[in-house]
This record gives sequence, C-alpha cells and structure tokens, in this order.
Amino acid sequence: MPTITPCLWFDDNAEEAVKFYTSIFKHSKIGRVSRYGEEAAKVSGRPAGTVMTIEFQLDGRDFVALNGGPVFTFNEAVSFQVHCKTQEEVDRYWEALSKGGDLEAQQCGWLKDKYGVSWQIVPTVLVEMLQDKDPEKTNRVMNALLQMKKIDVKRLEQAYGRQ
Repeated sequence: MPTITPCLWFDDNAEEAVKFYTSIFKHSKIGRVSRYGEEAAKVSGRPAGTVMTIEFQLDGRDFVALNGGPVFTFNEAVSFQVHCKTQEEVDRYWEALSKGGDLEAQQCGWLKDKYGVSWQIVPTVLVEMLQDKDPEKTNRVMNALLQMKKIDVKRLEQAYGRQ
C-alpha cells in the first residue's frame, strides 16, 4: 500500500517551521534532512548546502517540509485539523500555533500561523453536535459556531441544550 505524505512548501524557513511545529505537538520528531547540492542549487537558485527538505512527524504523522523559494505560498485551500477533546486543548493549540506572528483568526476555529499555514482547531464534541438528528439543535450549534473565531465549547454546549 502506498504512503501518502503531505509536503509543505516554504520559501527558505522550513527548518524553523519544523522546529516550531514539533515543539507544539506531542509524539513529534525531526527526521532526515537533505541539502541542496551544487546541481540542485543551480537549478533552484537556492544556495548550495542549505536545507532542501526535512522529514518530520507531528503526533506520529509523517510530513516533509521543502525550502522551494517564494514561487508558491500557503492558502486556506489546504488546512490541518487538530481535533481536541477539551477546551483546555483548544486553548493550548490555538495559543501555540498563533505565537510569533500576526494571528489571522478566522471564523469557526480557523487560524493562520506565522508561516501562513492554515489550521482548524476543532473540539470533537462539535462534530458530534453537528451530526445530531435534531435539526433544531444542529442549527443552534451552527449559528453559535458562526459567531466564533476560537471555538468556545461551553457556548456550543449551551446552544446545543446542554447546561
């Protein structure tokens, strides 16, 4: 069975970003690093000897970061969901991922980190609430959610009807 590994394209700060991400998520580590050789440097315009790719894991999931230059940038078309069991986890990941830059908080638990990568910090209870068979409950939860940037579990539970 083939392995699918997301590759994140950075300008020239892949190593810094990987260190940042692996410091936030448990069960994470930095793996192999490849560097631009003379031939690759000529073609890419990147300096020989600098980091080309870094393999890493976040919570046991494989990723690769590439220093590919300023040709491509991140946008919200791809985001990473962080499923949280508690409000404390929501707060922890939200605060950690928003450090060091202009936080671009967006509706419904989305944020963009200092590297431009989009994240969705989602409490698992939200998924359960939105899958409820009672449309009145799901509509109230969705209405509450649409008013939030960082998700507030207590407000969702109130909208759902849990006190």
